[in-house]
Amino acid sequence: MDLAFALSTFVTLFLVIDPIGMSPLFLALTSGMDKARRRSIAFRACAIAFVVLTIFGLFGNAVLEGLGISLPAFRISGGLMLFLIAVDMLFERRTERREGRTPDADHDPSVFPLATPLIAGPGAMAAMVLLTGSGAPGWLGILEVHLVLAAVIGLVLLLFLISGVIEHILGRTGILVVTRLLGMLLAALAVQFVLDGLHDLGVLTLT
Repeated sequence: MDLAFALSTFVTLFLVIDPIGMSPLFLALTSGMDKARRRSIAFRACAIAFVVLTIFGLFGNAVLEGLGISLPAFRISGGLMLFLIAVDMLFERRTERREGRTPDADHDPSVFPLATPLIAGPGAMAAMVLLTGSGAPGWLGILEVHLVLAAVIGLVLLLFLISGVIEHILGRTGILVVTRLLGMLLAALAVQFVLDGLHDLGVLTLT
């Protein structure tokens, strides 16, 4: 195993996936849920994200090309969907649904937006394609990248599992404040996804 490449891969995936930044988003998206449901969502989201990124690491652009979808198009669509989630967070629509004012028994953010596009986003997918192509030749290089990916996803899961401690410290008022703040940040992230997608398509020039 090339330790220098493994370290470089870890830093790249850590920065792109951002486990630390995912933790408060997970907290906001699962606010009010019991420990068992939150733990189930955490495991499911991380497992799905790992599978998605593994597919991109193994097959790369062939997946999107086979479906006729470009990475910029995926980035734009993901940004638009994230923006809708951000609006819900800002106006407490999800909180109202969870408190019974509007039925929402099937609410499960594990697939969307947690697994994708927050954990396994366009940036992480592109990083996997590039990393598996720049490592050691053969299956050993590919295996090394995926072992590092597993370590990063493991960090995401760990931070998700201890989010209940953070919620206990903040309390209900603190959670509402954090949810509003994260809603604004998520909206900004969604807009950035769209802008990046438009830039990749050559429609927009970013300075």
